[in-house]
Order: sequence, then C-alpha cells, then structure tokens
Amino acid sequence: MIRVTTLLIRQSTTVLAWALLALATMTTSCNSAEPPAATPQARQTPATGARVTGPRAYVTNEVSGDLTVIDLVSQSVVATIPLGKRPRGIQLSPDRTKLYVALSGSPIAGPGVDESKLPPADKGADGIGVFDLKQGKLLTVLHSGSDPETVAVSHDGRQLFIANEDTAQLTVIDPADGRVLETVKVGGEPEGTGITPDGKRVYVTSEDDGAVFVVDVDTHKVVGSVEVGPRPRSVVFLPNGSRAYVPSENGATVSVIDTAALKVVETIHLGEGMRPMGGVVSPDGAFVYFSTGRSKMVVIVDTATNKVVGSIEAGIRPWGIAISADGKTLYTANGRSNDVSIIDIATRQVTKRIGTGTGPWGIALVSE
Repeated sequence: MIRVTTLLIRQSTTVLAWALLALATMTTSCNSAEPPAATPQARQTPATGARVTGPRAYVTNEVSGDLTVIDLVSQSVVATIPLGKRPRGIQLSPDRTKLYVALSGSPIAGPGVDESKLPPADKGADGIGVFDLKQGKLLTVLHSGSDPETVAVSHDGRQLFIANEDTAQLTVIDPADGRVLETVKVGGEPEGTGITPDGKRVYVTSEDDGAVFVVDVDTHKVVGSVEVGPRPRSVVFLPNGSRAYVPSENGATVSVIDTAALKVVETIHLGEGMRPMGGVVSPDGAFVYFSTGRSKMVVIVDTATNKVVGSIEAGIRPWGIAISADGKTLYTANGRSNDVSIIDIATRQVTKRIGTGTGPWGIALVSE
C-alpha cells in the first residue's frame, strides 16, 4: 500500500524526525490490514501531492481506510490519502469540485458471519466524508446515520441519499450544513443507490428483501418497490431513463426494470457461477458492463437485445467499476488483488494493473 504523509522536516533534523520519516517510507512497501484511526484529525490530514490536474481516478480502499489517486495519463499512483474506517461508496458532486465517500465503523463481515462474534461497531466513525478535489484533502465528515455503504447525489447537489446498511433506511442530508432532512424506511440491508437521469427518483436496492425501493427525490416518500433477484447489489440506468439494470449477486442475473411502469420486463441470465456486483452504462447507452466479484469477470450486456455479448477477466474480485467519458476504457477496483485494472473495450483486454491500498471498493473518475 502506498501511503502519502505530510512531514515537515526542519533544517535541524532530530533523531525523532528521522525515525518518523523511516516509518513513513517503510509503510509504502507494506500492506496494512488495519484502517487508520477514525478520528477527525486523522481523517482530515492533507497529503503531499494530492492536488492533481488532468484525468484521474479516485479509489476507496475499504480495509486500509484511504483513498488512492491515480493519474490516468501516466497511469500511476500520485497520492494515497487517509479517510477513515471502511470507505466504500464514492460519488462526484454535480459541480465536480468534491467527492462524497461513505465511511463506516461497523466491522467487516461477509455473508453468513456470526455477528455476535464480531468486535463492536465504532459508530463515531460512521459518516459521509467530503473530499475537496482542488485542495486534495478531506474537509469534513457529515453525520449520515448508521453504517453508510453507498451515497447518491441529487442533480442540483443539494441532497445526499445514503443507504444505511444495518438500519434498513435511507438517510437524506443537506451537504451544505450537514442537516438530516429525512430518514426513509426501506428494505433490509440497503446497498446500491442511484438517481434516475431525470433527477426525480432515487432507487435503493435491498439485499434482504430482494427488491428495489423507489423514493421521490422531492417528497422523500417511497413511491413503489420492485421485486428483483436475490441479493441485489447496485442499480444503473440507460441515459434516457427508460430502463434500470439491477444485478443480483446470488441469482447470477440482472433484472431489467421499466422505470415508467415500475416492473421487471426482462431477466438476463449471466451464466452459472457469475456473481454480478457493480454496473456501469456506456455513454451511448448501447452496453452495460457488470463486475462480478469472486467470478473475476466483467460481463458485457447489449441493451438492444438484453443479451450477454462477451466477458473480460478483470482481476481478483472486481467490485467498483467505471467507464471513461469516450466509452473506450473500463476501470475496475479489484478487492482481493489490491489493484485497479485498466481495460481496453475494443480489444477486451486488460492493458495495465495499478496497485492501490488494501481492499479497493469504489472508483470515481474525474476529468478536467
């Protein structure tokens, strides 16, 4: 794990300063299984070299508790910035000046784990980190309800919608002052969140209920729910907003929802053993790409036919997935190999892997 720290070394260097410098250097070559302390001071420490211009990727690392910044021109890591405990979902603000990152003090636990044997949750670490892109640092952490996993941003930037995994609710907050505007009851273990292209509704996937809950952005009322496959993980939309695609990890399927009728109109079978997780739509809406976690693949679906038309081996446990603005390149955050894969869509080949922190989870692209 590459960790960038800011050390002010005076001309009259002391033994203690040299010891700290040696420790910082040693951490750049060692992966840590422990995230940094979730104190506001630790989470707001700026990092040298964090200000980057040009196209870049920001990757949340769930285990090491930091943010990897990748220069997409040189295809190299330019900064690693401490955030807090379990950074996962990440979203760019509409004005492209900030990133919002879901932070959680709940212990990491996979499906079927006996939660009574886990360490207690650190609720003081829960929140939405606000990361300033120009300054290259974490500005503050907003209270967001318990165990936030993902966050969606309204089109006007005035509301954040947060999936609270362990309380079966959606929390709505005002990012300007951190006020909680509403808490909305949804299905158990809400995870994926997404705003429709017209900005009027937010979709929330419920792993326990095997359903998607649809909430009005203005009234904060649930306007409907749609039953989908088991353990839905995320939701993405065609650019025209007519269809939503919801991958079901435990069903190896993708449910295609008619967003006007709020019903599933087609179920796409990805193949035996596939465990679809994240999704991203091509800019022209012609294809949807799904990461498949433990299945290692990115699966390609043609939206004209809703058929699988190809797959690419991306890495070990690809979860977060993003696509370049020109639709030519995919990026996957590979949680078990601690790297990001750069994939050329035309050749369907991984062209490079770039090391990250430990447990990369989400990825956001920023271009200037």
